[in-house]
Amino acid sequence: MPIFTVETSYRLPVHRQRSYEADNVEEACCLAFEDDDWSGEKLDYESAGAEYVSGVWQGADAAYRGAALPFPPQFDEMVQRKADFFETLLGVLKILAHAPDLTAPELPFWLPRAEAAIAEAEAILAGACDLD
Repeated sequence: MPIFTVETSYRLPVHRQRSYEADNVEEACCLAFEDDDWSGEKLDYESAGAEYVSGVWQGADAAYRGAALPFPPQFDEMVQRKADFFETLLGVLKILAHAPDLTAPELPFWLPRAEAAIAEAEAILAGACDLD
């Protein structure tokens, strides 16, 4: 039976709280982004993200020793699944939004694709397997 090395990860927010003298909120936010001193930062274990697969390799203790293997998208980080699907969803919406009317000849071609995109988006939000 094959052996795989699977790396799983989760995001752990790190934050700092500093005060900045500024004329307005936007300027204060800019000053915070420009401030690269993170001494005294705090790890926020209470807000850790969900676990996801960050890499898979063939073999025992094989992480980063060869090419990573592809893995099913439902094991990817949720925010990455949403980002990857965004372009597909936008494309379908643009086609439907620019149809001259609801009886346009190409509409029957695009409606099943829109329904499939909706089903995939719902699967992503539910954390379920992606649909083919």
